Amino acid sequence: MVNVISFSDAITDSEQYTKRHLLLGNGFSIACCPDIFHYGSLFGEADFSSNPDLVRVFEALGVQDFEIAINHLESAAKLTSIYAPSSPESAGRMIEDAVALKEILLTTIAENHPDTPSDILDSKFWACRKFLSNFIGQSNDGQIFTLNYDLLLYWALMHEDNPLESQIALTTNDGFGNDEDDPDADYVVWQGETGAHSAKIHFLHGALHLFDAGNELQKFTWIRTNYQLIEQARAAISDNKFPLFVAEGTSTQKKSKIRHNAYLYQGLKQFTTNVLQVGCCIFVYGHSLAENDGHILHRIGKGKFRKLYISLYGDPQAEANRAIVAKAEALVALRHSRFPLELAFYDAETANVWGA
Repeated sequence: MVNVISFSDAITDSEQYTKRHLLLGNGFSIACCPDIFHYGSLFGEADFSSNPDLVRVFEALGVQDFEIAINHLESAAKLTSIYAPSSPESAGRMIEDAVALKEILLTTIAENHPDTPSDILDSKFWACRKFLSNFIGQSNDGQIFTLNYDLLLYWALMHEDNPLESQIALTTNDGFGNDEDDPDADYVVWQGETGAHSAKIHFLHGALHLFDAGNELQKFTWIRTNYQLIEQARAAISDNKFPLFVAEGTSTQKKSKIRHNAYLYQGLKQFTTNVLQVGCCIFVYGHSLAENDGHILHRIGKGKFRKLYISLYGDPQAEANRAIVAKAEALVALRHSRFPLELAFYDAETANVWGA
């Protein structure tokens, strides 16, 4: 039977290491809003019932990425007059489908995400900031890597502390800063590889507040706009700027998307650099160690850090938890004998990530 300790005991035990880093999975979001964040991807939650042919578009392209599907439809529409001159109606249909797909994307985002931080209790954010302080607080110079593309982590980092308690200093640098050409813009831009080296927050699979503007990656800042998520997303997508997130289903597909995007690739490189540091440890919260994130897990298995702390929710003997333990042991088996990996499992509920 696996031994499960409390989160506080895990933190105490980890003090033997120089730094502790945190990898977040979808359980982080589910713990905050279980009635919303139950999905595996936006594609999985999208409603294509009014246009079922769009599913065939994704299948033909072999992706679950909305941006790729939309771009292919729009590009193909421009070529029909050359390759299918006898079917001029095809171009119009593809343009209509591209517009419909944009609306499905927006609707799915709106239905599966709170509109503003005020939709979440302050007490939840205060609890979350205490949890995060174990990794990016004054007592620990670690980094946070999240596989989620929702805004909960970003909102928690930006939220004010409980006025009745001592303030929590969090290192929130994420590699974004003012646009040199437009410092007063409603957004900030990724500062490139140089900025990535000093960043402490990494959205390994992108995020809904990161938009590809073609020549730069923009991060929408709610402080500068006062616009709800759906309003900003609608304006950006209508301007052919798409949220940057990895929506593909398999680990291989995800890795391909990551390698073709500078921001995502730098985040993966930062994660790789940290798992190769012997003196640090890594906490995993809310992740099932599923194979579709094998591009991340493989690096843990081939790393050099000494100890991995993994959260388990509920009965340790439950089938899902037994599967997590087995997958963790498989990562141990990947290690070189010179750098053995020790496992520890902690009770997710005792972390009080969003409050008791």
